[in-house]
Amino acid sequence: MAEYKLLLPSMGEGVMEATIITWLFNEGDTVKEDDSVVEIATDKVDSDVPTPVSGKIVKILKQKDEVAKVGEAIAILEIEGEGGNTATEEVKTETPVATPDAETLKTIEQPLQVAASTEFSGDLYLSPLVKSIAQQENISETELKSIKGSGLEGRITKEDILAYVKNRGNQPAPQAAPVQQVTSTPQPVATSAPAATITAAAGDEIIPMDRMRKIIAENMVKAKQIAPHVTSFIETDVTNVVKWRNKHKDIFEKREGEKLTFMPIFVKAVVKAIQDFPMINVSVNGDNIIKKKNINIGMATALPDGNLIVPVIKNADQLSLSGLAKAINDLAYRARNKKLRPEDTQGATYTISNVGSFGNLMGTPIIPQPQVAILAIGAIVKKPAVLETKDGDVIAIRQLMFMSHSYDHRVVDGSLGGMMLKHVHDYLQNWDLNTEI
Repeated sequence: MAEYKLLLPSMGEGVMEATIITWLFNEGDTVKEDDSVVEIATDKVDSDVPTPVSGKIVKILKQKDEVAKVGEAIAILEIEGEGGNTATEEVKTETPVATPDAETLKTIEQPLQVAASTEFSGDLYLSPLVKSIAQQENISETELKSIKGSGLEGRITKEDILAYVKNRGNQPAPQAAPVQQVTSTPQPVATSAPAATITAAAGDEIIPMDRMRKIIAENMVKAKQIAPHVTSFIETDVTNVVKWRNKHKDIFEKREGEKLTFMPIFVKAVVKAIQDFPMINVSVNGDNIIKKKNINIGMATALPDGNLIVPVIKNADQLSLSGLAKAINDLAYRARNKKLRPEDTQGATYTISNVGSFGNLMGTPIIPQPQVAILAIGAIVKKPAVLETKDGDVIAIRQLMFMSHSYDHRVVDGSLGGMMLKHVHDYLQNWDLNTEI
């Protein structure tokens, strides 16, 4: 028998540590490969850690509420094999889906040393075995990202990578995108006076902040300290949007098994406006402005416990209305059921907050760093409105909605922030009733 150290895996760019929430198995329990063994919490999202090997948990190294660094051992497993009592892993190969040549198998069956540092970025969940095979076969990160994983949460398994090795010569190697080195944004030093000490009066209830509320509080204070906020408002007639959704929602649900909410329409309008004004899709890095290539839309989502999380619709400009509806429903469901992965909350370049879902008419949202703008969508309310017709002005009942656009005045002036908001308004107010989904 051999010992295997279960390490805290890399969980995405900028995530360096995690807090142990709860162990799903106890010392002495037997686990199978890809079993989720522990729930963890990062400053981004709660997640779980699967074991890349089968074995028995002989010692838990990090207890509940303790913090572990990425790459640090959190438990020791007893696995089949001989030798290797640190971070080594002995693997006996079973019959794979695709069998590589004898030399490759011989190499794979040897004890695999897990590197303290990896050459793959944090947005790949790789077991030590899969990582070792990739390194030995010189499989690039770009190639790894092209492999469709069949494991838990789409992770690449041993069988997946062996099948890829066998068929590798029959497919063109993908070209790696050029990497641009970006230095971290220097953060300003807070100069505000310390908060006054508040004494609880008799009968007051003291409720300690949970971990997520502390993170939200810290991030919101930093965001206000870093970016000078300006907010513009506009009222939009979304009568056509309401009519269009009422016409298609039942058909869409019957066809796709998905709810059709207003959010895909809002995201579509925002994406079009960003394409009109790409300098709203930027970040500030010291004295430099980083203009983002991708349009990744953050979607502020309220959780059942009252906290807030912002899952991200990646490459929203490449999705149809149907694709946006499915992506939004999936992210919202997983957010509310604590099934988001760390990478699901990373990389947003612009955020939308639907304050109207709480019946609010408008809000002044705080810009999440390192973005430079955020849009708040208010409640849709029936009101009398003046319409211009060829026969003169008339008063009609219309579906009206306020939108508020907060932007970072360091790089977004009123003209850009206001025109961006006006274009979102125009796309929604002039929504084509013949739009297909």
